[in-house]
Amino acid sequence: MSDTVMNENTTTAFMFPGQGSQAVGMGKALYDQFEEARQTFAEADAALGENFTKLVFEGPEEELAMTANTQPAVFTTSMAALRVLRARVDVEPRLCLGHSLGEITALVSVGNFNFRNGVRLARLRGQSMQKAVPAGIGGMAAIMGIDPEAVDAMCTKASIDGEAVQPANINGPSQVVVAGHAAAVERVADMAHDIEGGRAVTLKVSAPFHCQLMQPAAEALDEMLGILDFHAMSAPVISNVEADANFDRERVRGLLVRQVTSRVRWDASVRKAIELGCTTAVELGHGKVLRGLCRRIDRSLKVHSCGEPKDIAKLIEIFGEQ
Repeated sequence: MSDTVMNENTTTAFMFPGQGSQAVGMGKALYDQFEEARQTFAEADAALGENFTKLVFEGPEEELAMTANTQPAVFTTSMAALRVLRARVDVEPRLCLGHSLGEITALVSVGNFNFRNGVRLARLRGQSMQKAVPAGIGGMAAIMGIDPEAVDAMCTKASIDGEAVQPANINGPSQVVVAGHAAAVERVADMAHDIEGGRAVTLKVSAPFHCQLMQPAAEALDEMLGILDFHAMSAPVISNVEADANFDRERVRGLLVRQVTSRVRWDASVRKAIELGCTTAVELGHGKVLRGLCRRIDRSLKVHSCGEPKDIAKLIEIFGEQ
């Protein structure tokens, strides 16, 4: 992709987290202090036709952890942080990227489609992923201390008797999340424990994301994407599937559909952002999950958090007031 499509006056990337960063009460401090955050949550309530804000701020945790709720909650919290930031801080991104669900947030942040469609897409995506695989059939595990190529080979070896497993998230040089049939995932985990320096942690998830078992969810997402209007983007977005910057609105639908069943290439995406000139990044939303992953990938990229009022004050000091 040519640098001519990017703003040469900034070396900053915007990053958006995905499922797993959620917590009851996330975004409430921004909501209490900033009108932009209050308006964002009100728009989510209207788009979803329910008092969604109450669930995000008060729980219960078990209900917020349901994929159909988690995804729009993480999306809305990130968008609230983005709107508060843009109203006060003089920074716009050279490019954007998001982890899994966060790619949808990234696309909305650059104007590819609007907030209402974004939060409804996040809800549909979560519902479809939850329904795609019956409870107990699938599973996920984090494999650590083993390089991605070796994990890929382990998945191939473990995929037997009609049970498949594949890399779902390449989060760093020695952290790979695998997903698929529960028995096949367990076989990979056992292999990891037998390798010196390797270990595996079974993840408490409601479905095996980013694997071929998610094909029904991909088809449901494609149907909704087929009725959306995609607009020109103010900055390119690095797609999870290709780990490359996309500036073509016509390609967005296909990339989002493929993402549901494909691995999230986060390690390569972060390295691509650095290759394209990014030296700093702002993680917009709750928590510091992406900041932690980036530190393991390449410490030359300085990542700032933006999820609390104190973060806004710090970012004003760094980038200047709007």
